[in-house]
Amino acid sequence: MRPIGPRALSAGLAMGVGLSAVPFAPGPGLGAAAAHADPVADAKRQATLVDQEDQRIMQTRSVLAAILMIGGAATATWKRPQIFGSAQGKTLVLPAVNSGKSYTVADLQRYGGKYFQRQADGSYVLGIHVFLADGAKLLLQNPSGGPFTLRMGSVPGAFSSIVSFGGSIQISGTQRSPAQITSWNPQSRQPDTQVADGRAYIRAVGGDFKMKYAKVSNLGFWSGRTGGIALTGTDRPASAVKHLNKDQRHANKKQRVERNKNGGSGGGGGPGDIETEKPGGTATHVPAADLVTGAIDNSTISGDAFGLFVSGSNQTQVTNNRIENSLVNGLVMHRFAKNANISNTTVTGSAGDGFVLSRATEKVRVTNCTAERNGHNGFTVNGQALAVGPSASGESLESFGDSSINNSVAKDNGHYGIELMGGDKLSVQNSKVIGGDMGIVVRSGATAVQISGNQLTGQVRQGIALRDGVEDASVAGNTISGPHTGVYMRNASGKLVGNVVRGATSHGISLIGSAGGSEVRNNTLSGRGTSAVSSSRAHGEVTKEDNDTDHWTDTASLWMKAQRYMTPLNMIWAAVLLMVAFSMFRARNGGLRIGRTGLHPYALQQPMEKRQVWSLPRRRGGPGQPPPGRPVAGRPMPGGQPAPGRPGQPAPRPMPGQPVAGRGVPGQPVAGRHASPPPPGGPGVPQTVPGGVSGANGHGPGANGGNGNGGNGAQGTGGNGKRVAGPPQPQGAPPVPPVMPQPRGPQPVAPHSSQTTGPRPVPPPQTPPHPTPRHGVPAPGQRKGV
Repeated sequence: MRPIGPRALSAGLAMGVGLSAVPFAPGPGLGAAAAHADPVADAKRQATLVDQEDQRIMQTRSVLAAILMIGGAATATWKRPQIFGSAQGKTLVLPAVNSGKSYTVADLQRYGGKYFQRQADGSYVLGIHVFLADGAKLLLQNPSGGPFTLRMGSVPGAFSSIVSFGGSIQISGTQRSPAQITSWNPQSRQPDTQVADGRAYIRAVGGDFKMKYAKVSNLGFWSGRTGGIALTGTDRPASAVKHLNKDQRHANKKQRVERNKNGGSGGGGGPGDIETEKPGGTATHVPAADLVTGAIDNSTISGDAFGLFVSGSNQTQVTNNRIENSLVNGLVMHRFAKNANISNTTVTGSAGDGFVLSRATEKVRVTNCTAERNGHNGFTVNGQALAVGPSASGESLESFGDSSINNSVAKDNGHYGIELMGGDKLSVQNSKVIGGDMGIVVRSGATAVQISGNQLTGQVRQGIALRDGVEDASVAGNTISGPHTGVYMRNASGKLVGNVVRGATSHGISLIGSAGGSEVRNNTLSGRGTSAVSSSRAHGEVTKEDNDTDHWTDTASLWMKAQRYMTPLNMIWAAVLLMVAFSMFRARNGGLRIGRTGLHPYALQQPMEKRQVWSLPRRRGGPGQPPPGRPVAGRPMPGGQPAPGRPGQPAPRPMPGQPVAGRGVPGQPVAGRHASPPPPGGPGVPQTVPGGVSGANGHGPGANGGNGNGGNGAQGTGGNGKRVAGPPQPQGAPPVPPVMPQPRGPQPVAPHSSQTTGPRPVPPPQTPPHPTPRHGVPAPGQRKGV
């Protein structure tokens, strides 16, 4: 066959994808300027191309299914490889063969015609979309056993693809001569490096995909399913069961029953399998035939949009591969990828993350893998639920988990070495993290995470960070060298046991916020900073014991050390203690409490019978009478002198401080009320008082030895006695009870008496607390018993 030239290939490619109306002008770099003119326009263009690809695949599958259902001669005619046309381009459709034989490179030459040509250098150029129907198989390898090279046409405005829908794709090379697949621009005679106008890709929707000893480069654009090499499941029922006869179906059923008895599971199972899983975000009943299975081994993928994209898969095996310089992420396990095994694979130079285990992935094991010099994280594991409330698709609110990263290396990545977000029972064990802003970061409410036996070196900030709602984490046996902070916990809880931190420059272990239930035990911390274990900013019960900080140099200032103990609870207790101390040392009556032991609490009080009693006036009974004790004009005053003023009118009030006749001197007790004896030579003379005089009002002794009861002048008894006369008494006035002298100082008390003894009472002030009643003693007519 005569090889075709670049112009003919480009024209054929454009016609094959239905874009023949697009003008073609040869020359290198066609469309490159427009591709980078406007990033927003480029994004819209790529998203539109992805949507057109989805429509083309669905239309092709629908047409093929309708033809096969007609039956008869028409179906036999259409059940052969042929080219379908649609608004989105032309597609070479390869239906299943009853014999189960695989399509080969020779078949592509036969049925593809001008759209699949062999070049002079032995390579093949594909210029059309290829669709592999349910049950069909495609084998891409050199028929002669030598090197196999496939160049998938990709020019501005047109590109080729290979898509299997329920079929099987196998790409096979040898260790010495690996199969090579790349995009190809026939004008520049170089791989297509522009993605804004679309680029060739390979995709398996359901079914099976195998690739061994291959080199794949510069494929894919925009989305994961068109990102290069994509293995995706389908939510549409597969029809592989239609291609099995009765004996085959019975044999498959027997195998399934036997496998279920042994507790095993196959790689996606066969038609009719139903896998019942614990609800965890995926559908509870998943048809196994609709999941894709695959194996990628000993291959190199470079320059793809997504190096390898897997979703809706079961038991995919990715081993001994190298993925380089991906435009987005390197290896992505996406929605509903489960039971996958990724081992001995290196991802380097990706613009985004190296390895990504997205939400709704379960039981994915990453072992002996390396993520190096990627733009973002080395490894990212996201176990969060697909929804946090009601959703249109009715997704479960359960999180995902049981994935692990073991014996792997994350080196010099742009952001974190390893990041775990949400999920349950995720683990990172026996791995190395070198460089990066942080080593291992666990966040977003992850539960029961296990981080053990890892070695972390050269992180800028934290070696291991647990934050934002992480619960019941286990961090044990890790070695962290040279970070700002060894282990950092913020609003998280976990057990930090047996870790070694060396050369930290701020904290060995730092706890902030809610950390209740956490344990920090048996860690060895060395370095130089403000504290080896910092928990002053944490609250909740934290157990700290048996940590070795002998080689830690504390650089905290005195104020910082004081702040460690200035917690709210400590401040409250300090205030209570200060109040107690102040009460102990405060002064009372000019003296201190210290040394004043045994002081009676009522030592300074006086008995009631020793207090001074003051006479209170009694109001006259009739109306119009002057107040008691106040002289009336025209009436005789004590001593026989008439009161000043007009007759019948009350005498004028005395000036303040001036004594009133018959009332004594202000500030002195009234005679008969426990008053002291008058000075010698005073006006009073003894006189005889008849017995039976009523007792005085108040709480004091009655006249002539009779005791009055206080109150309203209870009757007292007694014999004749003498008293010391006071001031002259008016004519007809009743006798005044005698005033008995009162000794000063403590008095002897009879045995069993209730009277309290004490020091000498303080003498009364010159001015009593309450002034002497202004009206003096009661008038003579007011006393009872006269």
